[in-house]
Amino acid sequence: MVLLGALAVYLDAVVQEKFSGKRWAVPAKVFARPLELYAGRALTRDDFLTELRALGYRQTNAANGPGQMAVGSNRIDVYTRGFQFFEGAEPAQKVSVHFSGSTISSIGGNRDLVMARLEPMMIGGIYPAHNEDRILIRLDQAPPYLVDSLVAVEDRDFFNHFGVSPKGIARAMFVNLTSGSLQQGGSTLTQQLVKNFFLSADRNIVRKGLEAMMAVLLELHYSKEDILEAYLNEVFLGQDGNRAVHGFGLASQYYFAQPLQELQLHQVALLVGMVKGASYYNPRRNPERAMTRRNLVLDLMAEQGMISQQQASDAKGKPLDVTVGGSMANTSHPAFMDLVKRQLRADYRDEDLTSEGLRIFTSFDPLLQKKAEDAVQSTLKRFGQTPDRPPLEAAMVVTGAQTGEVLALVGGSNPRFSGFNRALDASRPIGSLIKPAIYLTALEKPERYSLITPIDDEPITLEAEPGKTWSPQNYDRQSHGQVPLYLALAKSYNQAAVRVGVDVGVDNVLNTVRRLGVDHDWPAYPAMLLGSGAMTPMQVADMFQTIANGGFNTPLRAIRNVLTAEGEPLKRYPFEVRQRFDSATIYLTQQAMSHVMSEGTGRSAYSHVPTSVRLAGKTGTTNDLRDSWFAGFSDDLVAVSWIGRDDNSQTRLTGATGALQVWNAFMGQAHPQSLSAVPPGGVVSAWVDPTTGLGSDPSCEGSVEFPFRSGYEPLPGPGCRPVIDTEVLRDGANRVLDTIRDWLR
Repeated sequence: MVLLGALAVYLDAVVQEKFSGKRWAVPAKVFARPLELYAGRALTRDDFLTELRALGYRQTNAANGPGQMAVGSNRIDVYTRGFQFFEGAEPAQKVSVHFSGSTISSIGGNRDLVMARLEPMMIGGIYPAHNEDRILIRLDQAPPYLVDSLVAVEDRDFFNHFGVSPKGIARAMFVNLTSGSLQQGGSTLTQQLVKNFFLSADRNIVRKGLEAMMAVLLELHYSKEDILEAYLNEVFLGQDGNRAVHGFGLASQYYFAQPLQELQLHQVALLVGMVKGASYYNPRRNPERAMTRRNLVLDLMAEQGMISQQQASDAKGKPLDVTVGGSMANTSHPAFMDLVKRQLRADYRDEDLTSEGLRIFTSFDPLLQKKAEDAVQSTLKRFGQTPDRPPLEAAMVVTGAQTGEVLALVGGSNPRFSGFNRALDASRPIGSLIKPAIYLTALEKPERYSLITPIDDEPITLEAEPGKTWSPQNYDRQSHGQVPLYLALAKSYNQAAVRVGVDVGVDNVLNTVRRLGVDHDWPAYPAMLLGSGAMTPMQVADMFQTIANGGFNTPLRAIRNVLTAEGEPLKRYPFEVRQRFDSATIYLTQQAMSHVMSEGTGRSAYSHVPTSVRLAGKTGTTNDLRDSWFAGFSDDLVAVSWIGRDDNSQTRLTGATGALQVWNAFMGQAHPQSLSAVPPGGVVSAWVDPTTGLGSDPSCEGSVEFPFRSGYEPLPGPGCRPVIDTEVLRDGANRVLDTIRDWLR
């Protein structure tokens, strides 16, 4: 008795210590951006439906409750779910969204709405080593019938016993003896909780004895409601790979992609039925067993008067309604989750991320991510694979042009593979992607360079290193004489770029790359002017984002803010903006890069994007066609794509034939906004003769208007160049030739 008393005192301390403290190590939950709805937003009806379905909204005739939507031809009514955002809680509300083409034309609701937003999609979690997961719920958040049906099926005397039910044990023994097999268990809900919460699953008399003692002690200290709430969050309801699915909250998301509060009767009955054996009654693997078990639960509910026979019959006539996929969200976007974890670890310990239930809100855009993944996979599929070579790989980074937020990230040809993240870690030579930095450096010297300054695209030989020379060639192996600066960039002429780079100084060009946002330790060799330095796709996006954002560098970020598990604001990640270049010089650089798209190596983009949308970009191809790059931007998006092989062997793709095709496929679906053509202060326009580069009158034939730095625009010429009549010239030349022939005779 003394030993038994000592054991009881010890077990009592164990029960109180764990049950009164933090009961679970709850992983951090990572959320995408909330989809904001307002008049004028670029959003198609189909994209809106895609997001609603991914969030588990159910289509009904009328959206009368949270999580419901009613779909029309140009209108969607949606009843949003309430959500705790960083700025505060937003209630559930009904919103009518009207569409015109690819834009929201208006929104309406119960009050004068200017903007509404959907709750953000959970895209992943940061899990502890034991891989348990749960979405904690309170007892008052349980849907109708859940608690009553659970008690009816698992422990009818729950509210009357003291942790152990002699009546239940006797009933189970009788059923098992008369049937000749193990049909029922005598454990109460409290005993099941103790087993899952404190003990192992071993079947022996010692474990059962400890379980009974601890169940009694638990009931002595805590209310039935506390125990029931803990049970709802602890019960095992499935296995997702190597991660256990615990609690009804997570099970609802796992099987139905819906919050627990929105489950209907037939769905609640399925989850309750699975408590007896989550694997045996798994509705995806064993749908017939699951259906039989669900219907049995419905019959029990009707038998005990919780529901009518008609309700039971109606629910039994419904399908299981489980989603097709069974993978939890954190495996869906491993490349982006990798970026989130890296940025979080600058501020949080690993144990905080895996146990404190933090809620991480990011800039991730599920719609753009899907389009980026489709662009990568469809393009690689079109290229096919070479049997004797490693497969082609790809990466893509999409950011907000004005914010520097990472919106989408693809780390390889299989976006679901959580291995090597090429978007963040594949450092490869960038080729001609460096040329905008060369011409940006030149345009910072307006007294020497403008968009129409003639550049010699002729052979050049330089000392590469002591005792060795370097003679770069153009891709087409031709020289093109004098070409205006903007055309040298548009056509990606190597000889012209090297001449300009040498003139402004290789070290100055490399410093421009640093100012654009990329730290590097490249040596100031002339070969760097053709992109022999290596970057990751993420670094390239950082570099081009500064150009897209008017010379303002905003370090790329994926995290917006963090809440505690209780919904209290913990940390905000504000914009960090630093002006690195004056807006006038950047505007001229953007102008030159827009010529890349309209008449240069990027012109195939306009087979996918309307010509009214002004874009800017640059192709990149490395030696022996090993790496194919494209980086470009619109007013709202920066996108970088790369194609290569992991063993660095040839791809036989240029920037235009490879990576640009991925970029085109993405932008063709992303509905980019046109770059503004309005010049900033410090830029003026002037008419020039494109042949001579001299100022001209607008009325002169062939005159073209170009932007210049204020104070450095060419003065109007004395008049128009004489127009030469080629017929007259030909006749005169023929007369001269006839005269010469006559003289020779």
